Amino acid sequence: MTTSDTIVVPELYVGYPGVAFGGYVAGTLAERSEAKTVRVDFRGPVPVEVPVRIAETADGGVELGEAARPLAAARPAELPLDVPAAPSWDEAAAAAERFRATPPPGVVDCFGCGLRTADRGLRVYCGPVPGQDVVATAWTPSPVFADPDGLLPTRLVWGALDCPGHWAGRFLGTQRPGAVTASLTGTVLRPVAAGEPYLLYAWLLSESGRKHTMGVALTTPEGELCATSESLWIDPRPAS
Repeated sequence: MTTSDTIVVPELYVGYPGVAFGGYVAGTLAERSEAKTVRVDFRGPVPVEVPVRIAETADGGVELGEAARPLAAARPAELPLDVPAAPSWDEAAAAAERFRATPPPGVVDCFGCGLRTADRGLRVYCGPVPGQDVVATAWTPSPVFADPDGLLPTRLVWGALDCPGHWAGRFLGTQRPGAVTASLTGTVLRPVAAGEPYLLYAWLLSESGRKHTMGVALTTPEGELCATSESLWIDPRPAS
C-alpha cells in the first residue's frame, strides 16, 4: 500500500463517499510518528485509490499531501483526558443493538460505523446508554483485520476511536448529520487483539457553534484502558 513517499488509501477505507475514513488516515500518520500521543489535523478531504504524498517533517510530525497545502498533518501532542467509568458489557451491547435495529439518520457506508459485513468494516455502532452521559458499543474487531501476531494494526485502532465521537455529538449534543473530523488526538496504551471483546464509549466535552469536542475510550470488558482520543467535529455550513 505504501512506497517511500506515497500512500494509496484503498476504497475499502472510506468515510463519506469518495473520501478516505478520517480515523484510518489519522492512524496511518500516527504509525509513521515516533510519538506515543499524536494530534492529527485535517485540512482537506483525502481521496481513495489515488497516490498521495506522505513525508516526515522537521518538527517530528508527518504530513499527507503537498507540502504547500497538506490534506492532513500529525504532530506529537499530549492528551490530558478525564475518562469516565465504562458502562457494563450488557449496557453497551444493548446500545449497539438499538443502533443496528434502528439506524439513526445520517448513517453512510463508512468503514468505521457503516452497516457492513464483519469482513468489510469495523462496525462501531455506538448508541446512547440510558442514565449515563455516554454512547457505547460492545465491540469485537474481526480477525480478518489482524496482523500476523493477531493484533489490530495501530491505524485500525485509531479508526475505532473516530466514529464514537461522531455519535456522541449526535446523540448527546447538537452536532448535525454530515459533520466531519477536524482533528483527532489519540494514544494507544496497550495492544488490541482482533477477535477479542472490547468496550468503546464516548462522551461530550464541549460545543461552540459548529464545533463539537468529544472524548473516546477503548477498554477491555473489565474496564482496563487500551486507547483514548479527543476529537473535534465540525458541522457542515448551513445552506445559503
